[in-house]
Amino acid sequence: MAEESANREAFIPYRRSDIIKLCLDDGRLNAAEAQKFKDFCEILSSYYHFRFHKTLETIKDNYVPFNPNADVEALVPPSFEEYDAMESTVVDGFKHILERANYIKLPEYAIKQALGETSLIDLKTEVDFDDFEQVVCYYRGDSYKTVTQKKLFFWKKEKRIDIFERIVLLIKFKEAAHFGAKKEKSKELKFIPGKMYLYFYKNIPKLDIDLLFPNVTTSMNWKDRLLFGVPAIGAAIPLILRALPNLLLLIAAILLAINAEPLLEELEVEQSQARNIMPVLVATLSLGMALGGFAFKQYSNYKSKKIKFQKDVTETLFFKNLGNNDSVFQTFIDLAEEEECKEIILVYYHLLTSENQMAPEQLDAHIEAWMEKKLGAAINFDIHGPLDNLANIFGKVITNGLSEENVPEIPLLRYDKEGFCYVLPLNDAKKVIDYVWDNAFNYNGIAL
Repeated sequence: MAEESANREAFIPYRRSDIIKLCLDDGRLNAAEAQKFKDFCEILSSYYHFRFHKTLETIKDNYVPFNPNADVEALVPPSFEEYDAMESTVVDGFKHILERANYIKLPEYAIKQALGETSLIDLKTEVDFDDFEQVVCYYRGDSYKTVTQKKLFFWKKEKRIDIFERIVLLIKFKEAAHFGAKKEKSKELKFIPGKMYLYFYKNIPKLDIDLLFPNVTTSMNWKDRLLFGVPAIGAAIPLILRALPNLLLLIAAILLAINAEPLLEELEVEQSQARNIMPVLVATLSLGMALGGFAFKQYSNYKSKKIKFQKDVTETLFFKNLGNNDSVFQTFIDLAEEEECKEIILVYYHLLTSENQMAPEQLDAHIEAWMEKKLGAAINFDIHGPLDNLANIFGKVITNGLSEENVPEIPLLRYDKEGFCYVLPLNDAKKVIDYVWDNAFNYNGIAL
């Protein structure tokens, strides 16, 4: 059971509106309470939309000097100290919203493991991790699919491919001086030094994530080298045999030119032909055309093979791309906002309607069992995040005849001495969240 729970993820695979409807369809709230619950959820969602929007604006402002596609410039270029602080703000802010969106951090060793293995695209790859200042990689959805691969002739083989259903990658490249020291020309680079790149993909095989890096270099593996080299050697042997008389004549002419006539006897070439310029020129031209044509054909085959590799990579990634660079921030702000609100709504609803006292661990198990019963969704619910959010939302319940100044602020959630959780009833909860929303622009809540 512990292993099964460890394989679950905290992501809730349903929309916020679906979760609200699921709670209402549970039948524990009457018509009047159901309307108040919907009002509470609406204001709560608006408030968190506002808070996450502030986070997005902070990230966007600090991302400007690192954006490779920027069409705006900073009014005043940042100093070195400001530059480093802005980089940290972007990276730390992005990690925050990734975790709020219930994405899981992928360690660097798992990324490097992909370099020595192949999955769908059978290529040898290399990624120089020394080119990066920052590498941030998160994923969601650890699953697999079965694909059919063609082998020799008509033989096909089914293969299980482990995949990440969603994967996001942030890369900050080192400055131009680093690549200058490596004697790499900036025009040949597929990226801009000093910039920060973000990629968001779906259904990427675990062992192919190295292909997401813009500085990846690909080459043929041993099997492709054999398939390319053996036919080339086979074609070269008859060519050399046909060109051997011309080659010997050319060597004889060279030996005569350097006064090495005694060596001519071993070549079995007539000296009269070697001394005649026309046969030598014809032999040189024939040899050059034969060898040149062969070399050109092999080079064309190599280029065709390389283009095929690039086509495979491009097609694989193009149709799985969900976003790049600054658009990724907006996508994950939306995802984080949805996940945060869904979790809070579930916690509030189950504490509101529960007939029994529940501590955090009991509430966590209760929500997981409820979700699995209602939807068949096995999730590892993140109980502490929504509990902290509810406990840190303070507002006032102002009744008739009382001045706002004389009313203390109270949280939406509190704990008793035994550690059991309690939330405000709907009427009070609505007033608290309405008060918070009305004071959102000067509300001193916990910063995102």
